[in-house]
Amino acid sequence: MFKGNNSGSNQKTGDVNAPDRLNRIVEGTNIQGEITAESNLRIDGFVKGHVSTKGRLVVGVNGKIEGDIICQNADVEGEIIGTIKVGELLSLKATAKLNGEMTTNKLHIEPGAEFSGTCVMGNDKKGLTKKLDKTSVTVEKILEEH
Repeated sequence: MFKGNNSGSNQKTGDVNAPDRLNRIVEGTNIQGEITAESNLRIDGFVKGHVSTKGRLVVGVNGKIEGDIICQNADVEGEIIGTIKVGELLSLKATAKLNGEMTTNKLHIEPGAEFSGTCVMGNDKKGLTKKLDKTSVTVEKILEEH
């Protein structure tokens, strides 16, 4: 009846992306503080504070995070105000609203998604990638650099 019984289970205990290892904060839940997860995390409620997961972070359509985020992969349908650092792929869905700084290896943005802030992209782990600030970027500056 419950999935908590692991007797006879042949699933790896270290697989953070396993479907039954999902942490969920449902709509109507408000959390203030720090959330740390070893596996996937889905947020459909409101979180104010630091969010960290070694797995995938999903911010649902009604989900909202105000604070710093660190994760391996992220699918954003809701709203983020703050800093997000993604080790692999950051996907902003059509309903996403991101206001702040994002750092990611790969970025996917659907038409309709809103982004305001700075972006550092690429697999440059030493931070050598230049930041682009929307308030200071002009065509002339981009052409000067190339």
